[in-house]
Amino acid sequence: MGVKNLPKTIAVVGNYIPRQCGIATYTSDLCEALSQKLPNPDNVIAIAMDDIVEGYDYPERVKFEIRENIIRDYINAADFLNLNQIDAVILQHEFGIFGGKDGSNIFQLLKNLKIPILTTLHTVLSNPTNAQLVIIQELAKYSHKFVVMAHKAKEILIDIYKIPHSMISMIPHGIPDVPFVDPIFYKDKFGIEEKKVILTFGLIGPSKGIEYMIEAMPKIIEKFNDVIYVILGATHPSLLRTDGEEYRHYLLRKVKELGLEDHVQFHNKFVELEALTEYLIAADIYVTPYLSKEQITSGTLAYAVGSGNAVVSTPYLFAEEILANGKGRLVPFRDSESLAAEINDLLSHEHERNTIRKEAYLYGRGMIWKKVSERYLKLIGKVFEIRPTYPVEHTIRDHRSKIIDEIPRINLHHFRVMTDNTGILQHAFFTIPNRDHGYCIDDNARALIVSCLYYDLRKDDGIIKAIKIYLAFIYHAYNYEKERFRNFMSYNRIWLEEIGSEDSHSRAIWGLGVAVNLAPDKPFRDMATRLFGDSITAVESFTSPRAWSFALLGISQYLEILGGDAGVRKIQESLAEKLYSLYKDSFKPDWPWFEEKLTYANASLSHGLIIASQRLSRLDMFEAGISSLEWLIERQISPEGHISIIGNEKWYSKDGDKSKFDQQPVETMNLIIACSTVFKYTGDKKWIENARKCFSWFLGQNDLGAQLYNYQTGGCKDGLQSMGTNANEGAESTLAWLISLITMYKLFEDQVLAKERSKGLEDTADVN
Repeated sequence: MGVKNLPKTIAVVGNYIPRQCGIATYTSDLCEALSQKLPNPDNVIAIAMDDIVEGYDYPERVKFEIRENIIRDYINAADFLNLNQIDAVILQHEFGIFGGKDGSNIFQLLKNLKIPILTTLHTVLSNPTNAQLVIIQELAKYSHKFVVMAHKAKEILIDIYKIPHSMISMIPHGIPDVPFVDPIFYKDKFGIEEKKVILTFGLIGPSKGIEYMIEAMPKIIEKFNDVIYVILGATHPSLLRTDGEEYRHYLLRKVKELGLEDHVQFHNKFVELEALTEYLIAADIYVTPYLSKEQITSGTLAYAVGSGNAVVSTPYLFAEEILANGKGRLVPFRDSESLAAEINDLLSHEHERNTIRKEAYLYGRGMIWKKVSERYLKLIGKVFEIRPTYPVEHTIRDHRSKIIDEIPRINLHHFRVMTDNTGILQHAFFTIPNRDHGYCIDDNARALIVSCLYYDLRKDDGIIKAIKIYLAFIYHAYNYEKERFRNFMSYNRIWLEEIGSEDSHSRAIWGLGVAVNLAPDKPFRDMATRLFGDSITAVESFTSPRAWSFALLGISQYLEILGGDAGVRKIQESLAEKLYSLYKDSFKPDWPWFEEKLTYANASLSHGLIIASQRLSRLDMFEAGISSLEWLIERQISPEGHISIIGNEKWYSKDGDKSKFDQQPVETMNLIIACSTVFKYTGDKKWIENARKCFSWFLGQNDLGAQLYNYQTGGCKDGLQSMGTNANEGAESTLAWLISLITMYKLFEDQVLAKERSKGLEDTADVN
């Protein structure tokens, strides 16, 4: 093979069989191909990504598993690779296979590696979100080379992502080496020897556009009554978990409505390579009617071309490139008429169809895994020439993303202990739930926020039962006659009032808004949306500024999903104007605040105004919110530099002294979530430092030097008192801790995604 600097050991990171997805197949095939090129096949190992808690029954080649939403697993995987002296890492990148926003958790692995990294980009979007664009740019800082599977992907990386040309290599999608055989050879095996076969294979989902091919079948049958359309593949596992077989059943209904039962077959299975090869050879025409122009690679299309299929496809980016110059036919998106016309034309002209098959097959010889693996090894050799020594200290490692290393893991033990089948209990006697005081909607709304935030962070189905419990409590709390939420319920499930406070009503709105945005599936979202709509109008008559603010936080979450709701947008504007007027009326240069006294949930006032200003495009509101929050934090910094929360004994009046005790965890929580939001909007790192300073209050950097978080139980003490900590671990304090903790994890994501201002990417051009 003549590869210089041949590596001794290689680790490939990605999904792996038996997980069912295209990247799992790609990673597995790449590992096998590479292993055949090294002196010792066992020196190619795999690091597998898990999307389910129990993992998969992997083959021996998989030496380490990473649960996609467990940060510590990424760090441990880096340690494993470093300690085992792996020569090179090949990362399979796709936004959806790593945890965190757009897969940002992967940086916890990359930033700790001391090994050359090649990153294979399975998705390169020509219209990325800002977060997706920054993810790719950040990957460039850790990767020595990018590998793409289409020339168009290289152009996009250079033009849109500003990745240096020298950093990008094009290596085609690997395919099995199959013979060029007449389709009739395998048809008898599937009982279709007298049929003209049209094939689509791969994991099934709405983006595949199969309904358009089904709709094309009647016009094909008019001309060729012996045609059968075979749809080979299981429903995508992630779709199956959220929507079940809804899409497949939709396709089945369409087949029945069009009377196509004798002409469309569903083979609902994930087939091994040998069987797949036989299906491909048996096909007269292969169809990919995908819906998205953006798709820059397709393993199924690569396999079809390499098998010598005559392909008809929609013009997504990969298809445009791989089918150019007579290797296939392209039709417009969502156009059944064109699909039927092209397929009929190919079936009518056997010579032309076979010419296309031959052109495709010959092109595919350069894509077989033997040649692809050689190109990977040559690329690794070039990296070794550029980087002969290691470790290489990326400048990014000196200052980035230290948050995760400094904060505790998320422990939900006490959270679960405090929750029964009714809801979360208000109080605890030390660490034991105290049933005497029953439940309140304030805590159940916070508990709903915690469980939804946790699900969004970890995608842990184990939290779904808790979400149901808290939603059920909030639903039961709503008094439809009074159009208000009740607050307090006794342990024996008797409501102690007909109407709760304005604040408690708006906290419920906040919790429901979070559920609308982050709930695990549509039924949860539908229920939360309905209750949100029923209860939001009451807020318009409220007079409590905190109630306005809590409602604004919930509204912002709600509008993330239902931004077109004009009624809710109107309420948002009205509440924001009230809050802003309060600020302007009370403002003094030395007291830039909403009221004459600082009391409880102070940061929520600034936070509500800041978050509303973004959707309303009100710079004046935004600046007022920022100024007031900066001032609030300054007023709570002790001479020693730690956070000293305003105590609830007499609070802090404009003309008086600040109460030092009792300091409440919920106040710290409000500061942390406000700082996190401001960082997300501004990218100013001082807000990370402010959030970290506030978070440290829980861990002992406070006026008493006392730790409030209980590492053993996962609970939080009820506050700081003049004589020490309140040892009871009630719901409010524990929930405040958990919201703060999860916010810090999310803040890490936002820090990773915060766009660097210039130099970092230019620096990578020099080292690659």
